[in-house]
Amino acid sequence: MNAIEVAIKMETDAIKFYTEAAGKAKNPVGKKMFLTIREDEKRHLDMLSQIFRGLDITIKDVSPMKNIKTVFETMKAEMIERVEATTDELEAFKIAMRMEKEGIEFYRKAAAEANMEKEKLLFERLIKEEEQHYDIFANTYFFMSDTGSWFMWEEHSIVDGGTPWA
Repeated sequence: MNAIEVAIKMETDAIKFYTEAAGKAKNPVGKKMFLTIREDEKRHLDMLSQIFRGLDITIKDVSPMKNIKTVFETMKAEMIERVEATTDELEAFKIAMRMEKEGIEFYRKAAAEANMEKEKLLFERLIKEEEQHYDIFANTYFFMSDTGSWFMWEEHSIVDGGTPWA
């Protein structure tokens, strides 16, 4: 199997895992997070499939972080209610982080070994997006496991009573 075929398998597995995790998630933030990342993985799969079939592709500049910011903004009320995450949901986020790290390492190696420029560019783009996915899952894990601390650090509403930092 070549790097594109392995990448297609990895993305297919990720889509399946994120779909199942979203289906099992009781926390609405976790569910939405898995579904949003699943859509990115579907886009990755489509790009990889096009290259595998020998088609020219246009690599779109997509920002997973921007999509997730929208998720957090639209779900702020539900987040404030502090719905507790189950142990299974937290474990799913740990698995997701591990999957994203493995993907990053695979795509780094594939980019270094790519013979065609379009493959190398695609792998480099996928590295950036998978790194953002990892950060998103890590941040969501922190939020779901310790919401109070998350708000303190992410919203910077600590000891100073909300005074702007600079």
